[in-house]
Amino acid sequence: MDDTHTQAASATALLPAVEVTRQAQVTEAANGIFYATYGELRADDDVLRIVEAVPSGIAPALQRRAYYFVPLAIAEDDQVHIAPTFTQDLSDRAVCHKNLTLGSAECTFLSTSLTQDRFALAFEFFINVGHQFVEVAGVPASFHELVWRQAESQVRGETSHDAWEYRQRAQSGDEKAKSQFFEAAFADILAIYMLASTVDFDYHDLREREYPLLVAPALAERLRHVAALFPHNHGYEFEIRYRRRS
Repeated sequence: MDDTHTQAASATALLPAVEVTRQAQVTEAANGIFYATYGELRADDDVLRIVEAVPSGIAPALQRRAYYFVPLAIAEDDQVHIAPTFTQDLSDRAVCHKNLTLGSAECTFLSTSLTQDRFALAFEFFINVGHQFVEVAGVPASFHELVWRQAESQVRGETSHDAWEYRQRAQSGDEKAKSQFFEAAFADILAIYMLASTVDFDYHDLREREYPLLVAPALAERLRHVAALFPHNHGYEFEIRYRRRS
């Protein structure tokens, strides 16, 4: 590390995550989600728009959780610290998010400086929301039926590497993997639905190399199902387009 990086690191005093929860003011958004910002954020103007994209019907399951948008969250040696500003050397040690239980509260710290734009920050937040909702509320039976019918019809691809792996094992007769497949697929589709209500993006932007992406008609069927369960909030729009408007 050169002298410049050393000086920058020393000037950036890390705070224990619990201290950040004391200093940051937690706000309840209009949809019932609790959140706070702390430090010098690159995406400060985007945070409220992203938070309020979570449908109000999802928020009751997350009443004990607060989301902290911070520059960098660093988890090392069973300790979590927060950097109030971005430095390159600290970013190399940071994680995208970290969940902590502090007393009776559940806290999720999101490193906003590790994301390149609103799309990436929003998706990181929504993936956390999706999984945390499923942990509390589970998966609707109607969604079980939908995704398993698609799987038995051999629709191509899935919405994440986890969903793809669990599906392969479930179709080989693994009952535990079947439940894990339902949970992963539902968390994924919740995240994609919320992302689609927040930013205009191309579905193929979600592609990863390790697995084939779920075909568009099957994805649209899942999205419509979730939209019926959790209508989007006022001020947000949800629309599926198979071709972009010119």
